Amino acid sequence: MNGRGELPDERAKRARFGRRALAGFAIMLVMLLGVAGRFVYLQVFEHAEYSTRAKANRVRLKHLPPPRGLIYDRAGKLLADNVPAFRLDVVPDKVKHMDAMLQRLSAVVPLTDDDIQRFKQSLKQHRAFEQVPLKFRLTESERDRFAVNQWQFPGVSVDPYLTRNYPYGAEFAHVIGYVGRIDEKEQAKLDPDLYAGTTHVGKTGLEKEYEKLLHGTPGYELVEVNANQRPLRVLQRVAAKPGKNLYLTIDERLQRAAIAALDGQTGAAVAIDPRNGNVLAMVTMPSFDANLFVNGISQADYSALLEDPEKPLLNRAMRGGYPPGSTVKPFIGLGGLELGLRKATDTVLSTGTYYIPGSSRGYRDDTRYGAGRVNLMQAITRSVNTYFYSLAYQMGIQRFDDWMSKFGFGSPTGIDLPDETGGVLPSPEWKRKTMNQPWYPGETVISGIGQGYWMVTPLQLAHALASMAGGGLSHTPHLLTATSDGLKAPEVPYPQAKPVQLTHDPSDLAAVREGMLGVVNTPQGTAWGLGKGFPYLIAGKTGTAERYSRTSDAYNSNKNLAYLASRHRAWFMCYTPAEHPQIAIAVLLEHGAWGGSAAAPIARKMLDQWLADTPPSERPPVIAPTIVMQSGMQTPGTP
Repeated sequence: MNGRGELPDERAKRARFGRRALAGFAIMLVMLLGVAGRFVYLQVFEHAEYSTRAKANRVRLKHLPPPRGLIYDRAGKLLADNVPAFRLDVVPDKVKHMDAMLQRLSAVVPLTDDDIQRFKQSLKQHRAFEQVPLKFRLTESERDRFAVNQWQFPGVSVDPYLTRNYPYGAEFAHVIGYVGRIDEKEQAKLDPDLYAGTTHVGKTGLEKEYEKLLHGTPGYELVEVNANQRPLRVLQRVAAKPGKNLYLTIDERLQRAAIAALDGQTGAAVAIDPRNGNVLAMVTMPSFDANLFVNGISQADYSALLEDPEKPLLNRAMRGGYPPGSTVKPFIGLGGLELGLRKATDTVLSTGTYYIPGSSRGYRDDTRYGAGRVNLMQAITRSVNTYFYSLAYQMGIQRFDDWMSKFGFGSPTGIDLPDETGGVLPSPEWKRKTMNQPWYPGETVISGIGQGYWMVTPLQLAHALASMAGGGLSHTPHLLTATSDGLKAPEVPYPQAKPVQLTHDPSDLAAVREGMLGVVNTPQGTAWGLGKGFPYLIAGKTGTAERYSRTSDAYNSNKNLAYLASRHRAWFMCYTPAEHPQIAIAVLLEHGAWGGSAAAPIARKMLDQWLADTPPSERPPVIAPTIVMQSGMQTPGTP
């Protein structure tokens, strides 16, 4: 040492350095062990989680919705088809700023407010990694523009899909119905596994009724993608199982003939085969193009349909309720015979006004001075109100209701379509329940001519007529006859109700049939001449139901048909061949002056088409017997 201080202690320095190095090594070792531990933890304990995430980045699960089953008419014409199309899909978790992306995308592919609104609703129904449809049925130019700009929109892609198409547009809209995009309520009810990747579901008509048959089973694909989510190859594929094809009883040619015959008039027409309940035609006018609803109808188009005063969305054939007028007279007359209240030869005096015993209020015939003394057949042929006024009063409302309900009045027919209404069969119970009022005898009287509180759908009337024409044997009307897996009616899709025999005496039916033959085939008939030139005898009945009560003593006049059309519902029902019925038809016009002049010609045009469609080998022999009226007058069977 010297005076300036001690020399550095080299050994102390080396010791201090050693300690520091050892500490640093220990720290590095601890860190290395930590990294190794974390590595082991991730590789061993979290392997499944991170493996799944890695695969999610490399492999994309794509659900394959099943092709929807097709629908055919009885002749094999395709009524509901699937056609290829393209749509814009979005994977939400691949998009950072959704609103900004939609705004930028609108400049490339036009998006309407309806598109964006429906897309945002769909986002709530899907998980973040699932594809959500944004816009359906892209045009070729839209696909081209997006292809050029796709790099700007990660998570957005153009994907092919099958969309529903209805080749006949409005012709079958109320029967086939339509599919539409699944909404939030439907999503909550549907099986998520069965409907994975499916965007549409049956909304109305047969599409809704047979959703389970038409839908099928979904499949999936595991697709390897690159960093930009572009597909590289398919790693695994499980094909979707298509839905079942449906084959219907309905005849497109007869359907088209009914539409042409209605010629734009508001109304409905239904044709049924009395032998089995097959619905051959079911038309509602006006109608709408079902294709508008498939991928989301615009607000403007929907508002136009809702605001149309003729209500094209209303299925008049099975949901429109109308007073049936005189079309119920054959059923009431049959009831008088079956219940033993009258014989076919019993007569009633028609003077022009009917009075309930002990009452001064009169109920008018349609002829000012009445029809004189008439029996059942003549009363049906000439539509004599007094005969049926007195018969309804003689029955009493309870027996009247019990009898008419056997023919399906007042309840749904059970046809394989959703949302059918049952109409109204007037009764004291119904009136108390709906109006909290008592029932009066006069209401029983006017029920006998199909007026008052009566409400009947064209389908109900056609079904009741088919039951009568078929020998009193009632078949449940149905549209489905077979599926692509070989099942046939009545086993498909659910067993139909067994036919029910409604009557017990064939002579009673024969008497009513004679009266209905007179309607068409004798000069006194309200549809005289309708059968001219037709090879088979037609049995029919006209009906003219007043919408408003008369406020004067004025009788109907042919001079003001426009006025009468505004007041009356015009009906006509018929079946043929009279001896071996194969078709029963009910026609309604909401604005028709007379059933015989307005509605009956529509039914005749349908019969002409039915005859043209029926192969000669399936036609019964032509029988043209002489119709013998009880008055002794004889008229050839075909005028």
